[in-house]
Amino acid sequence: MKKNYLIVLLVLIMGQLTAQEKFNGLNNSLSNLYKISDARTRSISPENFTGEKGKGGMATLEEGTAAHEARDLGQGWKVNPFINIESGQTFTLAEIDESGCIQHIWMTPTGTWRNSILRIYWDDEKEPSVECPVGDFFGMGWGEYAHLNSLPICVNPGSAFNCYWQMPFRKKCKITMENIDVKSMRLYYQVDYCLTEVPEDAAYFHAQFRRTNPNPYKEDYVIIDGVKGKGHYVGTYIAWQVNNNGWWGEGEIKFYMDGDKKFPTICGTGAEDYFCGSYNFDRNGKYKEYSTPYAGLHQVIIPDGTYKANQRFGMYRWHITDPIRFEEDLKVTIQDLGWRSGRRYLPQRSDIASVAFWYQLEPHKTYPELPSKNELEVN
Repeated sequence: MKKNYLIVLLVLIMGQLTAQEKFNGLNNSLSNLYKISDARTRSISPENFTGEKGKGGMATLEEGTAAHEARDLGQGWKVNPFINIESGQTFTLAEIDESGCIQHIWMTPTGTWRNSILRIYWDDEKEPSVECPVGDFFGMGWGEYAHLNSLPICVNPGSAFNCYWQMPFRKKCKITMENIDVKSMRLYYQVDYCLTEVPEDAAYFHAQFRRTNPNPYKEDYVIIDGVKGKGHYVGTYIAWQVNNNGWWGEGEIKFYMDGDKKFPTICGTGAEDYFCGSYNFDRNGKYKEYSTPYAGLHQVIIPDGTYKANQRFGMYRWHITDPIRFEEDLKVTIQDLGWRSGRRYLPQRSDIASVAFWYQLEPHKTYPELPSKNELEVN
């Protein structure tokens, strides 16, 4: 019986790999890493703004941001490893005019992460499919470093942001960073991608930021709404500040899809349950951070008794092996719910910010306007 089960499992896996092979160049799992591909690997950074073959490290001392440091060595010796983005400026990090797929993004933005806005446009879009403060996109919504060790997002010492979400495009990719701060920011970055044919069934990557501060009394916090079309939801990041005492995560997450009205198709059992934890994330009376490939409570910021007065948490849940598939529309909410006296639920008024990650066929609906600088501020 066990032998027959293993044979069936092997057939299913091989069938899955065959479907993946339609997308040349995305040999990104150990199970098919040995396969040869016709995809062409390229990389964009300040040392090669266009990603052209044989054009890396060509900056001269007259052009380079690190000309002073390289003055004794000259061209080819780390002359232009970073860029400076001035206050109010939007810089195009990458612009690719072929079909292909973004496979990895690494960056180390300085300054206030909520004041650096990452946007990604696919093909000939006028409005971005990704619009998000850079810190929140990489799970660092509170502007403080925390180690995050997951499959699609890694944040490593000292403040290295890494993204491994696969992002296919058919005609063009454009990635920008806007600095809404009052001062200049410095950015080291690298965008690794492949140029390859994209199959018809490949959907486009999307990410949307939202924040409500404070959340209105007895109202669900909306993670995403207004998604129209066919696709699948692949992840949630939440930065949650609790404005009351006691356990704060009783709220249920709800996925309304394909015409759901009053009641959703998918209803969770509590915030810590959705993020793959349990019982208040508590071990021996203390919150216990964890960071796994698919879910984590990677950040716990405790009040210091003076000016840091509130508890703050960073959590993520990636639906990589269990994507939430929708045919027509999608809305995702979570309840802001704690405890009050008499063993009764307490509708809270928390400060909640989130990023929703999903894939869908274009076109997508217009996103809500990004909050103003003051509304984005962590204070």
